[in-house]
Amino acid sequence: MDFTPTQEQAAARELAARIFGDLSTPERLAAAGTGSDAELWKALCEAGLVAAVEEIGLLGLVLLVEEQGRTTAQVPFAASCVYGLLAVSAHGSAEQRERLLPGIGDGTAVVSGALCEAAVREERPGELSGTVAAVPWLRDATHVLVVDDKRRLWLVRSTDAECTPVELTAPWSAGRLTLDGTPAERLGEGAYESGVRRDGAHEGRPYDDVLATARTAFAGLQAGVCAGSLARSVEHTNTREQFGRPLAAKQGVQLRAADAYMDTEAIRVTAYEAAWRRDERLGYASHALTAAWWASEAGQRVVHTGQHLHGGMGADLDHPVHRHFLWGRQLDAYLGCGSEVLQELGELIVHGEGEGEGTGAVEA
Repeated sequence: MDFTPTQEQAAARELAARIFGDLSTPERLAAAGTGSDAELWKALCEAGLVAAVEEIGLLGLVLLVEEQGRTTAQVPFAASCVYGLLAVSAHGSAEQRERLLPGIGDGTAVVSGALCEAAVREERPGELSGTVAAVPWLRDATHVLVVDDKRRLWLVRSTDAECTPVELTAPWSAGRLTLDGTPAERLGEGAYESGVRRDGAHEGRPYDDVLATARTAFAGLQAGVCAGSLARSVEHTNTREQFGRPLAAKQGVQLRAADAYMDTEAIRVTAYEAAWRRDERLGYASHALTAAWWASEAGQRVVHTGQHLHGGMGADLDHPVHRHFLWGRQLDAYLGCGSEVLQELGELIVHGEGEGEGTGAVEA
């Protein structure tokens, strides 16, 4: 395994870090409230960072969303790349790829994901009904990737559905999705037989692959959130003095920060491994679950530590570190909390699907 970024991945990460650092400031975040930053989203798309994900792969996306997490930037970057660009490029038909990918790449189309099994059903051919209580970034979306009770993936236009704003722990422009005989198009319709593409482009089941991809990418996002929280904590404890000495000089503070650093690195490296394996067309189902478990369990520890090391300031709802806390807790439960993910991983290992039999190779 070699997680060293390619030249293209490194260049994309540097550009993303510069854009997020310049535009996702505490002042702009406060002004955005629970909405998204349209100017930041436009800058990211014009820089070609969304479209670049098709070339730099899932590992490249993990590197980019790490930078998003460091600043808790309020844009649907991770969601649209996972549920839109990567899902359509891997599982869409040739016609769907030609029609949808350009708009997703330039940001004129934004895709969110509603991956709650059994919440949606196909009542009549090409028409879906059901309700998903909370879909992150739904208020920004032009399309929603929906899974039905048979684990098939569908694309729904948000204008055809009923979308009611809801508030999550993190300000992710979420909404309640209600479908009532809503027209939808099957992702890759006609291209699959028994879950496998007839043209050989994909060897895994579409729903399993998209879910594993999402868990890997959002684990990378959590790594960035934790790194940002820890960086703020280090700065605070080095400048804040108590009895004439910096807080960082105290052993208890050092130990908490060290534990948070190790937790953050564990999230990062497991996300890198899962993403690398997908890009290398290797089985990665168990690796995606491992990354998701670390993102959930370790992520909530790190953001709690960030608040604790800020003392009373950490309880200030307007303090920047509190945003990391909110994002970390949201990501803790998103796509499965730690205990749920651990159960899935155990079942996967028991059935011998950890090394290539489950979510498998992906080819362009």
